[in-house]
This record gives sequence, structure tokens and C-alpha cells, in this order.
Amino acid sequence: MKPNIYIGSDHAGWELKEEVKAFLEKEGYTTTDMGNDNLVEDDDYPDFGYAVAKRVMTDDNARGIVLCGNAQGVCIVANKVRGVRAATGFNKDVAVTSRTDDNSNVICLPGRHLEPKDAMEIVKHWLETPFSGEERHARRLKKLEEIEGEEYKKCA
Repeated sequence: MKPNIYIGSDHAGWELKEEVKAFLEKEGYTTTDMGNDNLVEDDDYPDFGYAVAKRVMTDDNARGIVLCGNAQGVCIVANKVRGVRAATGFNKDVAVTSRTDDNSNVICLPGRHLEPKDAMEIVKHWLETPFSGEERHARRLKKLEEIEGEEYKKCA
């Protein structure tokens, strides 16, 4: 069963988001666009990265795709949502290993640094790649869950 896709971007990723969304729909994925609905030059990436990440965590059959200029801003905000494992996907190999090794559920794309054909290849492989389930990777993910449950202490 194909996952539901939640997608969102700021102005720097908006055009690429529209192309990726059309590609996903052509491939038979159900997509929900979390914004922005049109190009707004002074919008803010945290709004869209957070909206996508929250929806991914409320849908058991979901993945998220977020875009901004360099992918870092949306990645930072998405990873603030408990249970999200957002990874930057600047090429196919990185995106694939973010699934096999880290079981990423949100991919972050740099709208200013990817050609549409490259973005679609990255997304296609990321969506089709399962988590390996290897013991060492499962062990590391368990540690991430434990860290999420702790409060961070400020250094004095």
C-alpha cells in the first residue's frame, strides 16, 4: 500500500514542490498539500515544515516531503516533532540510506539546488525503499527514542 504523502514548502521550494506533487499524483500517490498554496515571497519555512511533520505523526501510513532553499531549515523544524526522522535528500544515495539505515519518514529537499528530474528520482527511490530492519539500525533508532524522552540539560 502506497503511503499518504504530506507535502509543503516555503517560497524557495514552491515551484519544485508543485512539480514533485504533480509527479506523485501521476504515480498514484495520495498527496495533501500543506502549503503554501501559491508563491508568497515572505512566507516562513517553519510554518510548512511543522505542518507536514505534525500530519505525518497523525497518520500511520504517511510520509512527508518538505522543501525550502537549502533543505536545512525545514529539516530542523520537522525534527522538532516527536517521532519524526527528517533527513535531507540532496541525492538519491543519501535519500535511500536515510530509509534503509534511519527509517526516515520525512525527506527535505533543497528547492534552490535541485533540478526537477533529480528531485523526482530522489523522491521515487526514497518512497520505494524500505527500512532494512538490521539489528544495528534498529538499536540506533531505539536510542533516538530514548533521547526524545529525556529533557536536555543546559550547560552552565
